[in-house]
Amino acid sequence: MKIYLYDTETDCIGSGSLSSAYVKSQLDAAAGADVAVHISSVGGSAFDAIAIYDLLKKYPGNVTTHIDALAASAASVVAMAGGKIVMSKYALLMIHKPMVGSGGNADELLKDVQMLNVVQSRLAQIYMDKSGLDGVTVNSLINSVTWMTADQALNLGFVDAIEDYCETIINSALIKKYTDTAPAVYQRCINKILTQKTTMNTDNRELIERTTSVLDKIMNFFKRVVNKQTITDKGTLHHSGELSEGAEAYQDEDLTTPAVTDTYTTADGEQLTVKQGRIEKLTSVAVDDEDEESAPAAKFKLPVKPGEVQNRLQEVKARLHAQNALLKEAKAALEEAQSRLSKTREEVKNEIKSDFTPEGSKRSSKAKTETQPFFAPQSPLAQKAVKRAVGK
Repeated sequence: MKIYLYDTETDCIGSGSLSSAYVKSQLDAAAGADVAVHISSVGGSAFDAIAIYDLLKKYPGNVTTHIDALAASAASVVAMAGGKIVMSKYALLMIHKPMVGSGGNADELLKDVQMLNVVQSRLAQIYMDKSGLDGVTVNSLINSVTWMTADQALNLGFVDAIEDYCETIINSALIKKYTDTAPAVYQRCINKILTQKTTMNTDNRELIERTTSVLDKIMNFFKRVVNKQTITDKGTLHHSGELSEGAEAYQDEDLTTPAVTDTYTTADGEQLTVKQGRIEKLTSVAVDDEDEESAPAAKFKLPVKPGEVQNRLQEVKARLHAQNALLKEAKAALEEAQSRLSKTREEVKNEIKSDFTPEGSKRSSKAKTETQPFFAPQSPLAQKAVKRAVGK
């Protein structure tokens, strides 16, 4: 059953369809069935709010309170009655000191002050029972007139969950997405860490975000550590570890696209036979230690077999490919250096940024008149309490 405590043009907490009498009639009709109480109210009577809180707490069925838009003042007390409190990601929660409109002599006003202090102690106890915060922290938040977003209310312990209307994502699905798309070499390492007998299907968005961050770091780490390159006559091959028969070879540095089936010759004269992204055969070709360019012509002998000539040509082609790659990098670096050197004095001066602001300037004057943040307790005690509570 759903009960809606939504403000109207004439009613708020304590009157009409938001009174304790109305809530009691709704709970009687529910007869012990689970109840969801939806709240959107600026507040009202503190005493009626305590009465509704008491009714909901004593109700035999499960009670879930939903903060749909705003639970301010007395309405925040009603919200605390839920066995589970769910807050819309767009909603606000506000707590403040109780107020009363009165008049009379000094003795009568003093009695009102005493009464308000007692009421605040009862309201603070309700917030303390829900959040687990100490009395000093809660009273500091009350005295400061504290507005909370859903994230802030969750961090402080005033609500149990945030409703964000997004499709539920579970950790097992997230991990599966990463491991399924990762290269085989990554999967082996990640599976050793993640494939343990543990429950990973908890719908915990914070844990999911942490898991994502950890997986990203693992992936980036392995990319830096295991990704090696070998320049051949047909382009660069990427691989993990040393080249050997049975090793996997890829076209890209992310190790996601297997190398094309073909025969490759490296700059060192080695021949690689790659099939379906895996090195099937690795043949080393002996190379004379002396530089070919400085060797006398008498040292060169015509090869006996035409295949040896072809191998030699492929080796030279691979070396030229490697030299061209280095030349491209050097050319890019030189062009960048030339671009920097060709800048005029004025262009260099404009690149220098300064955050110094003279006193009396328009910027500094504007900064002094900027409004305070929406969620900003005024007293130093309240500010320290909030920082301690949210761990910042």
